[in-house]
Order: sequence, then C-alpha cells, then structure tokens
Amino acid sequence: MPKISVGKINMYYEIHSDGFPLVMIMGLGGPAAAWDRYIVEEFSKEYKVIILDNRGTGQTDCPKENFTIDMLAEDTAGLMTALKVPRAHVLGVSMGGMISIKLALKYPEKVEKLVLGCTTGGVSRFIPPKADLMQSLGGLMSGDPEEALKAGLRILYTEDFIAEHPERIEELIEQMKNSSFSAEGVMRQLAGISVYDAHDQLSTIRNPTLILAGKKDSLVPFENSQILAEEILNSKLVLFEDVAHGFYSQKREEFCQIVLEFLKDT
Repeated sequence: MPKISVGKINMYYEIHSDGFPLVMIMGLGGPAAAWDRYIVEEFSKEYKVIILDNRGTGQTDCPKENFTIDMLAEDTAGLMTALKVPRAHVLGVSMGGMISIKLALKYPEKVEKLVLGCTTGGVSRFIPPKADLMQSLGGLMSGDPEEALKAGLRILYTEDFIAEHPERIEELIEQMKNSSFSAEGVMRQLAGISVYDAHDQLSTIRNPTLILAGKKDSLVPFENSQILAEEILNSKLVLFEDVAHGFYSQKREEFCQIVLEFLKDT
C-alpha cells in the first residue's frame, strides 16, 4: 500500500483516477477506507481523487506528541507537495472539515474550491453535541476496534437508516475490517479538536466554499454550519433533512450531485 514521507511521519494515501486533483479528508479516527466507495467512484469519474489516513489514523504514523488541527493541515499540505500536487479542490468532513479550513487559511494558493461537511469553525462559537452522544464517543476511545466501529455507526447514521439499510452498513463494515485502529490516535486528535478555533480568521477565506450538513446531526449540530456560512463570505449552505453526521453517505447520490455541480461551476 502506498506511503510517503511527509515531514517526520509516513502517510498512507490512495490516488483514484486522473484529472484536476480533489483531496478528501476524513474525520475523527476515520481512515481513507471510511469513505463510501460510491462517493470515491463518482468523484473519480471527473477528478483525480486523493484520500489519506490522517496522523494517528489507519496506516499513517501516530507519533507520541500532542496533535493540533494546524499540524494535521500541515500534514495534508506536505502530502500534496510530496505528490507534486500544487493546487486542488479540498473536501473535508467533520474533523476533516476543520483541517480543510486550516489548509485554506495557511495555504490559500493550494486550495481551489473548498467543501466543508458537518464541521465547525472552532470552540469559541461551537454548538456542542447532544448529550446522548457521549456514550458513543466513549466507544470510539475504548481501544476495541469492533466497539469503535459500532460507536462510529451510531454517530454517523440515524437508527432508522441502520435498520432500513443493513446492506449499506455491512458494506461499510467490510471496507473497514482490515483497517488498523488506534485509540491513542483518536485521543490525540480529540485533544487537537478541543483547542481548535478559526472563527477570527474565517472572513479572510476567499475560496468559493460549499458548506453541507444533516439536520439530525447530534455530534456537530447543523447550527455550526449555519455559523460557518455567516462567517465565510463566499459560501453556499446546503442542509439535508432527516440525516445525521454521515449525511454524505446516507444521501450519497444527492451529495455527489451537489458537490460536482459546485466544483464544475465557473
């Protein structure tokens, strides 16, 4: 599997297809394998899709130091440089959206268009998770890969979706079963999220930005996306009804259509 040296770590990545690059950054504890294969395949019809394991996730190194969102953004910028990708569309969900924001702020020349899913601008204006999510968050940090995956599913999808689409859930489990999981990596990523704040800089982003969220998201309530849309001047907000944090997978056909239309729009 492809790895490349980025700074002091080795990063795992995948490249799908050719064309103008689209870098996709997953959220907390999510490796490249967590991306819905349908989404990767659809975007690969139009773009050179680059997906990766963030620091502390999957096959990328987990150094024993405190993580920050700035550090994770530097990793992504370093990966782009190592792969000789000077500029790309950047799509990030959840923690990946935070990383994408920091990448656009620190390296605007590397970012063409920005797509932010179910994410936040930081702690100073953060609308917190619903109380019933805390048990699932504990499962993510249990150290048991199977329990972490079950916890992740409870966060990503509504109970109705899990009950009505067992084949989709099984598909995701099959994708993820060979991915290594690090509870330590999740803890270090959470530490970075806990001090992340970009609200005082968001108005300086000039990249065309698409912001998306599900209205039943209990982890990062959709009001956080409304705040982002207020603060990022050149942005468009799309909210999805009846879907949770993993709206991009639950509504994958509609999600792909909206994102592709946005990226192609001149």
